[in-house]
Amino acid sequence: MIFCGLTLISKSQNTSVEKSTFGLQTGVLGIWAYNEAKLSNTIALRTELGFDFGIWESTFYDDYDSPFLLTPVIVVEPRFYYNLKKRSEHSKPIDGNSGNFIALKMGYHPELALFNTDDAPVVSDFSIIPTWGIRRNLGKHFDFEAGLGAGFSYTFAKRAGYLKNKSEMELNMHLRIGYRF
Repeated sequence: MIFCGLTLISKSQNTSVEKSTFGLQTGVLGIWAYNEAKLSNTIALRTELGFDFGIWESTFYDDYDSPFLLTPVIVVEPRFYYNLKKRSEHSKPIDGNSGNFIALKMGYHPELALFNTDDAPVVSDFSIIPTWGIRRNLGKHFDFEAGLGAGFSYTFAKRAGYLKNKSEMELNMHLRIGYRF
């Protein structure tokens, strides 16, 4: 009984996000490289660099034939993994931060785009979006991630020659598959 109790105690002490995890993810609308660094046993800071694909249907691009753009994105996102202990107690894997999370996604798209065949003025934006999501492992190195959130976006349209900047509600819906190194 003593050995069983010591095993449970030592297992509960290891219930934590990983010190650092790095990987690549892709989804329907982009490709991203990320790193998650441990801030506490349940909180990780995710930094992300990537490219968002977009088919832009807005007043900024109405005058252009090709609304398809590939824009770089920089994301900083603190994540609170709230069910790691429960997953560990039920012998479910938590490696690679496999669990449910609540995040505050903060993203910035600079004034840069690839595949901008019409030379449309690129409009940069900044967003803050509270998000709920899950990450699960698919074997040792692969994972999938899904998330949903709604927040605020601010578009710096004046920099691109438009009359005024724009703020609006923005949705974050993502479904990604990735490789963790």
